[in-house]
Amino acid sequence: MEALVTFFEKSLAMKSVLIDALLETLTMSLVSTFLATLIGFVLAIILITTDKNGIAPNAYTYKFLDVTINMLRSFPFIILIIVLFPVTKFLVGKHTGTFAMIVPLTIGTAPFIARMIEGAFKEVDSSVVEAAKSFGTSKFQIIFRVLLPEAFPSIISAITLSLIIIVGFSAMAGTVGGGGLGAVAMNYGYYRFDGIYIFWTVFILIVLVQIFQSIGDFLYKIIKH
Repeated sequence: MEALVTFFEKSLAMKSVLIDALLETLTMSLVSTFLATLIGFVLAIILITTDKNGIAPNAYTYKFLDVTINMLRSFPFIILIIVLFPVTKFLVGKHTGTFAMIVPLTIGTAPFIARMIEGAFKEVDSSVVEAAKSFGTSKFQIIFRVLLPEAFPSIISAITLSLIIIVGFSAMAGTVGGGGLGAVAMNYGYYRFDGIYIFWTVFILIVLVQIFQSIGDFLYKIIKH
């Protein structure tokens, strides 16, 4: 009983620290997902358009993007953060902190999102595209009035998955000065041997992932039907 009382007393004492860390994690995750989705969407459109079966095939452009995206995806995220320190410092003015970590989170996730959106576009029945072409539909209209509406439910699922991955990455970023729940777990839990901090950071991350997944599933069902 005494241990339980101590647990709740400690939990209340660390409330402000955890709330601040949660807000930092949400900032990193949501902003990075938004930016990475924008970049990934543009890359996916170029990939699907310049593919050999695309509406404007271009082997050189496709190959260049294909290799670049695969190269960026092959980097372990923790190494990518370190490699991008100079870029982050140039863009943000420093390479640590919540906003600084948005740079590697965006760059690290954009290629992943690009591949998933490209896959969503490729799932669209080719006969639908061919039918649009036969009516003289422009390339722009094929992309935004045919491919995008058909692939939109799958794109929502891809963005949801990416957001969940970024939440995990943001926690990892906390180990190298990124802030958020990862930093709390490291600085207060690991270095101070305080298991209660570890418990609450893990618990909050699990709840956060469940919330994002539920929202994503809800949006998918609405758009699908």
